[in-house]
Amino acid sequence: MKRVLTVATAALCLGGSAGWEPSHAQRVVPKIGLICPMGYVDTLNGNCSTLGLAYYTVQPTDGKACPEGWFNVGGGYCKKR
Repeated sequence: MKRVLTVATAALCLGGSAGWEPSHAQRVVPKIGLICPMGYVDTLNGNCSTLGLAYYTVQPTDGKACPEGWFNVGGGYCKKR
């Protein structure tokens, strides 16, 4: 089953008062900024994809620092270590 970070999921990740919510490994994520996160390729349709080669657990940064155990991969995302 292919998991995609949708706008609704992104809103859940960003909206919780407790901070960061759990995320799932994704092959395709929405393109947030001008570039895609490391490990993803711009598919020119508003998404970034690993082209089916890998699953990464990423979550939007919303302009904040990545939480402990995560690192910034660019494109507005943090990736789980």
